[in-house]
Amino acid sequence: MATTDRQATTLALAHALSAAEHGLAVLPLSRTKLPALRSPHHGDRGPVCHGACGRLGHGVYDASSDPARVRAMFAAAPWATGYGIACGLPPYHLIGVDLDTKSGTDAPAALRELGLRHRFTVPRTVVVLTPSGGRHLWLTGPPDVVVPNSAGRLAPGIDIRGAGGYLVGPGSRTDHGLYSTAPGTAHLPPAACPPALLRLLLPPPRPARHPAPAHTGHGLVHFVLTAHEGQRNTRLFWAACRAYENGIGPALATPLTEAARHTGLPEHEARATIASAARMTGHRP
Repeated sequence: MATTDRQATTLALAHALSAAEHGLAVLPLSRTKLPALRSPHHGDRGPVCHGACGRLGHGVYDASSDPARVRAMFAAAPWATGYGIACGLPPYHLIGVDLDTKSGTDAPAALRELGLRHRFTVPRTVVVLTPSGGRHLWLTGPPDVVVPNSAGRLAPGIDIRGAGGYLVGPGSRTDHGLYSTAPGTAHLPPAACPPALLRLLLPPPRPARHPAPAHTGHGLVHFVLTAHEGQRNTRLFWAACRAYENGIGPALATPLTEAARHTGLPEHEARATIASAARMTGHRP
């Protein structure tokens, strides 16, 4: 590894540990902005694993704010030159608004137009400058609302990073250059997402499907039971959404709550997350 790469890895780890100290769940990234650790299930044809096997290499599902785990991930990926910050996790429930300026788009202008049309103003918050001239706005969402990822749904050039997504952290070096915090914003906490903008980020409810077989429910409960710290709320929300979409949400609400409690999630937070999943899928909690 070149000296510059070793320096980039050292700096990336230092920035990642600093972010973890503030409660942000992080993971190492390569110069391509992709997770640095390859999936241990590469080539497998079985069910998709999101970390239940206990090994590293599950992308954003590996993200953690535990310093020991962060160091272990970087030790396993000494070629990493950046780090990602997982969105949608407590304590911030981060929402990333990615404003692109490539391909002739003017995403900042499009966001201002949306603000005028829907009567919201983006508050002062952390802004990360990208090597291509774009910017990432960091916002926070309510704990019982999970914002999905989207690309160009709000307007051309505006991508949203929500639950299951991640933002490239400031201090990361990629093939295209360095990510850095915009002057005057590094000391700011992520600001709350304006309610009018939050409503635009949520998808329309999806219709329920036919009831799923019983083993589907067992699999969803197991998925929640095997969540690591920093993944519990996201896994619970994902499992609850699948349960309601498959017509077994009401029957699985209590088992999912108990599974979440077993992982250390408070009961009131678990029930709020399941209720949010119900609303998101067009059901009454």
